[in-house]
Amino acid sequence: MITINKILNWYFNKKSLPYWCMLLLDALILFISGIFSFWLYRKTNLLIEDRFQVFYTMLVFTLFGCIGFRMFRTYSGIVRYSSFVDLSRVAYGNLLAMALSFGYTLLIHCRGFNDFAVFNKTEILLTFVIATVLMWAIRILVKNLYNIAITDKGAMRVLIFGALKGGVGLAKNINTERPKRFNLRGFISHDSRAHQIQLMGLNVYHISDDLEEIIKHEGIGGILVSPLRVKEFRDDTALQDRLIKAGCKIFMAESAKEMDEIEMTEDDIQRMQLREVQVEDLLPRQEIKVDMDSVGALLKGKTVLITGSAGSIGSQMVRQIAIYKPAKMVLIDQAETPEHDIRLMMAHDYPNVDAETIVTSICKADRMEQIFETYKPDYVFHAAAYKHVPMMENNPSEAVQNNIYGTKVIADLSVKYGVKKFVMVSTDKAVNPTNVMGCSKRICEIYVQSLNNSQAVTQFVTTRFGNVLGSNGSVIPLFREQIKNGGPVTVTDERIVRFFMLIPEACKLVLEAGTKGHGGEIFVFDMGKPVKIADLAKRMIALSGAKNVEIKFTGLRPGEKLYEEVLNELEGTKPSFHEKIRIAEVREYDYQEVNKEICELIDLSKQYDDMATVAKMKHIVPEYKSNNSVYEKLDGCAAEPQDER
Repeated sequence: MITINKILNWYFNKKSLPYWCMLLLDALILFISGIFSFWLYRKTNLLIEDRFQVFYTMLVFTLFGCIGFRMFRTYSGIVRYSSFVDLSRVAYGNLLAMALSFGYTLLIHCRGFNDFAVFNKTEILLTFVIATVLMWAIRILVKNLYNIAITDKGAMRVLIFGALKGGVGLAKNINTERPKRFNLRGFISHDSRAHQIQLMGLNVYHISDDLEEIIKHEGIGGILVSPLRVKEFRDDTALQDRLIKAGCKIFMAESAKEMDEIEMTEDDIQRMQLREVQVEDLLPRQEIKVDMDSVGALLKGKTVLITGSAGSIGSQMVRQIAIYKPAKMVLIDQAETPEHDIRLMMAHDYPNVDAETIVTSICKADRMEQIFETYKPDYVFHAAAYKHVPMMENNPSEAVQNNIYGTKVIADLSVKYGVKKFVMVSTDKAVNPTNVMGCSKRICEIYVQSLNNSQAVTQFVTTRFGNVLGSNGSVIPLFREQIKNGGPVTVTDERIVRFFMLIPEACKLVLEAGTKGHGGEIFVFDMGKPVKIADLAKRMIALSGAKNVEIKFTGLRPGEKLYEEVLNELEGTKPSFHEKIRIAEVREYDYQEVNKEICELIDLSKQYDDMATVAKMKHIVPEYKSNNSVYEKLDGCAAEPQDER
């Protein structure tokens, strides 16, 4: 049996009507409206007697109508996509036609033309009111029928979080999507003013309502978060858990996790693309504002060298610096394929920036010297490092040779070739280190800080922060793969917590701290609230919709902490130029002594005696106490287990 829906689908799947058809329809509506108005006032017998005069008059009125339609292009839009703007054009077009008709009526009345009927003012006004209403009705009817026709049975029923701010723009966005993915059934709001009202003909629910029952009753499958309510939603983890447990998928705009929410308009929202969120989009964190214009002013026209340019942090710094058109960018990484990707990205996204992509190791002193001599960089951003704790715990000599010796090579060459500023990317694992990797980074910090105090050519600045979301080898991609494979999801300890920050935010802070620092500082970033890794795993499983995926606790890995710190017990901080950046007050070291100790460590590492190498590292950094590691014996006694903080 042919249903109404099938007929509507057949009709609306055809191409839109030609413009002249809509113009003809509007003209016909105006013509009939005039005859109806005349009949309403003069009755049938007079209409029959003056039928030719009425006919001629309405032809003239219709001509005036066509002039108005042409002036305001009332027929140019596609009827099924009609908006308030289209309805306004119809009104303006008819208003112009009515004005012309009044003038025409006055003219024929004065001249005494008998071939035309003389409409009074009320009849003319009524004609155009009826015509306008009918034209509006046709457009609204077609639009509603179209919405019914294209509402795919497979479209997900959704609620929008954020009613009074951004919700309407998002609703218009999803209603114009083709094919239609979402079927809007209402709104959710924190705002008490929105409680028990309707918006766009749909209910607005308050977060205090029984959302679980509403979701079940309405068959809701997803929640769309208004781009102007992202922070509010992200901070309300209790609401997130309620919605996720109710079986809802959560969708945000493509750029919601990085956008400047304050400057967005309703038009911006309507152009956005929605995607299902990842767990990193929902982690509670505060928006970080950085004065990138002042950073750009310092880097514009300069030669900038970046080590580790193909890594998570390095590649993001490449993108952020390239925006400000430095004179030249020298990009160094030993990973060939990722570095090739950076070369392609620069050629495609920043073709006007002179970029030299070089595949080599920072440990090759002669090659590094050639690069510095050739390009003479003004700024050096040093992000290259081995960073995986378990790998470096098993390969301490490589940690020394790459992290420490590589840093020494780049730092020494920076002084030799007159680099203005050297910015080193460090880690919170350098604080009270419990593993080889963290200790190697602390030794790097000590070296560049002592070198800063021993000369006046180059300013050395260190930035220290925790984990970045989405970095290569981070826990989130690992969990995602484990969930995809059906589990188990492996967490080392139920109590373990970590700080997280978005890569773009971390890099902006690095750039601001690096360019505004005066030399010798260790800048510490405010990482926000720590996240319990076990809770992170649970949320990722729930978001994925996977069933029967268990979490397996495997025990702390060698050198791993339950928690990370950004300061040790002897360090304090003082404020800086940015509320999210503090300056660590750390012990200062004599360069000659530090250089001697580090040279001895580097020489020792070439013997590949792990115990001897780590023992020397502990000598340089006395606060380095191994945890869950074979190197605990070097501390004189087994390390005491950490309490959760």
